[in-house]
Amino acid sequence: MTQPLGSVMVDVAGLTLARDERELLARPAVGGVILFARNCASPEQVLELSREIRSVNPHLLIAIDQEGGRVQRLREGVTRLPSMRSLAQCCLRRDCEGCGEDAQAAGLGLARDAGWLLGMEMAAIGCDITFAPVLDIDVAGSTIIGDRSFGATPEDVIAVGGAFIDGLQEAGMSAVGKHYPGHGGISADTHLERVVDPRSFRELREHDLKPFAALAERLGGVMPAHVIYPDFDARPAGFSPSWLGLLREEFGFKGAIFSDDLGMAAAVAEGGPAERARLALDAGCDMALVCNDPAAAREVLDSLDDDEQRHRGKRQARLRYARARPTLDGLVGLARWRRTHARLESMAASQASQQAAMPSGTLGAAEASWAPDARSASESGSAQ
Repeated sequence: MTQPLGSVMVDVAGLTLARDERELLARPAVGGVILFARNCASPEQVLELSREIRSVNPHLLIAIDQEGGRVQRLREGVTRLPSMRSLAQCCLRRDCEGCGEDAQAAGLGLARDAGWLLGMEMAAIGCDITFAPVLDIDVAGSTIIGDRSFGATPEDVIAVGGAFIDGLQEAGMSAVGKHYPGHGGISADTHLERVVDPRSFRELREHDLKPFAALAERLGGVMPAHVIYPDFDARPAGFSPSWLGLLREEFGFKGAIFSDDLGMAAAVAEGGPAERARLALDAGCDMALVCNDPAAAREVLDSLDDDEQRHRGKRQARLRYARARPTLDGLVGLARWRRTHARLESMAASQASQQAAMPSGTLGAAEASWAPDARSASESGSAQ
């Protein structure tokens, strides 16, 4: 029987739990923990932290943002993944070197292998889910999306994103698509400001919404954007019963909906921490993320703990990793892992070399922040 989980996902400060964090994670409304770069020194340390979290509550959902490219919380001891744009370009290139006569079919096989490898590695370090893949379509050189996207057309995102999802599922891990209904059409960053996408609902339906519509039934989770699309609703998508209702009623999505970090600037305009959390949950989110602000997390939990039964759900609980977890040492013994690891590491190294060779100032913000020592908002500051 699935054990319902609380509706708040919080973070922790370091590589181990402090005493007050143990008390926080034991509160009834807490259902999960999201790990950031500050929590990830090595696979062994993350696995131990995961065990420590589960010693407080064995049912908690442990999540991480490990997409590839510039969004990888754990960088040491696991495969260095290229950006999803680089992966997709290889997957869809008919003359891709080393892919043989049917290059595109082989390329989509690589996307599936990449999803499988990511799922297996994250399961091995104790995580239940990674917030991936990005299903946004990069149409505006967005500073926050950019090379995190699989491509500039719905067809490319559906093809490569679908193969990546299949690979995650092969590894026993649910995919969480983001950022519904599509964040790639604007250049502004919701971490930093209130963001409005002026396009019509018809434009969104014919473009950005297509990957979510096509892949909804294969996703275990969805994360909406803190973007306002005023032609459809004056509220940000993650606070909108209309947007979340469309996802469930028309697209048939039956999984868990995770708010993006409620501490982001685009969300703060909606009220105080407790108000934001209730707005997100009342709109249809199953789990509200409160990150990088312990005081805000406690305020949210204070407002929800007394209403525990209302704010507990089985949708998020179904995303817990249910198989025997692999080990990283065991993965090295698998030919599929060795082959995929070598290919992806080579692609990531090539991407880094190409960017390092470019003249200073020629990279966009999205591409520049891919560098290993970058600490952009998308890398270490919030859930998105």
